[in-house]
Amino acid sequence: MRFAFFYHSVVSDWNHGNAHFLRGVVRELRRRGHEVCVYEPKDGWSRRNLLAEHGTAPLAAFRSAFPDIVWRDYRLDALDLDAVLDGVDVVLVHEWSDPRLVAALGARRILGGRFLLLFHDTHHRSVTAPEAMAAFDLDGYDGVLAFGEVIREIYLRRGWSRRAWTWHEAADASLFRPLPQERRRGDLVWIGNWGDGERAAELRAFLLSPIERLRLRAEIYGVRYPAEGRAAIAKAGAHYGGWLANHRVPEVFARFGATVHVPRRPYVEALPGIPTIRVFEALACGIPLICAQWHDAEGLFTPGRDYLLAKDGEEMTRALENLLNDTDQAVELARNGRATILRRHTCAHRVDELLAIRAELRGAGTAAGRDARPAKEA
Repeated sequence: MRFAFFYHSVVSDWNHGNAHFLRGVVRELRRRGHEVCVYEPKDGWSRRNLLAEHGTAPLAAFRSAFPDIVWRDYRLDALDLDAVLDGVDVVLVHEWSDPRLVAALGARRILGGRFLLLFHDTHHRSVTAPEAMAAFDLDGYDGVLAFGEVIREIYLRRGWSRRAWTWHEAADASLFRPLPQERRRGDLVWIGNWGDGERAAELRAFLLSPIERLRLRAEIYGVRYPAEGRAAIAKAGAHYGGWLANHRVPEVFARFGATVHVPRRPYVEALPGIPTIRVFEALACGIPLICAQWHDAEGLFTPGRDYLLAKDGEEMTRALENLLNDTDQAVELARNGRATILRRHTCAHRVDELLAIRAELRGAGTAAGRDARPAKEA
């Protein structure tokens, strides 16, 4: 089959975690013999910021790391959609796409396009900025892929789509894996972006305070850290490494004894059950993980077995101290977490689910705009 993906970026992962999952899905589809091309806007904010900070070297590194990913950039006013869609079987459109592009693709589906057309939502804006999401014209779409059950229910309840499936993110197990040959050089590593102040207090409580109190050898990677954030990192005694290309994450994880997950506030308060891609990747890499409190409402993992939970900074400090001094616990936790990823949460699993959704729609003879009973992910 032929797939066309319209996403914010597959090339740049600068403050753009969806690129991680997208790369894994594209690579898995290609391994199975399908043709895939990813289209991304030439002036997208993620790639623009990456180039501004680091020049063209990351683009060369991306091509070297992912030679099997085919991508094209475009300017919307010069994009020949009829040529792009010719012979395509499945089209996926990311929610960071321009609303004009979203509408244009839907219109072509309504006018007889023989491809299946799916909208992919991987963000919390359906809760935090519903007016922005309501502006998308999804009338021509065959359905929505939502990266959590609560998002799927929002689309159906608000009438934004007639069909929606829960399609969680996952780890590319061919890339995110343990690397025992790497030599350990520290205690704790955190890989994540500062965000928009959505977890500033939480990062201080669950990350920086334990580092300082336990005098851990720690490194922190990510972007959009303000001056006060970088100063707090230095005060805690940690090293700030800035942006880290995501394909290098496994080698970095392998050099540390543990990592932590500190979810952004919207995911804790309004979107329970949705972990970020970092949780999947850490567990796949076999690094012991301790999470700040979040509710795994969909039962993706087993808290206490796959990872540890800490309800506040005090618990995080104690858990880190115990874990870093208990080799047996660390080994068991890492083994259990990776086993759960391999059993349920790889990009291969998600491609299976995507192909099952396609078969379901084709088997039902659906057409854009026709009512159908919404379905969950199997």
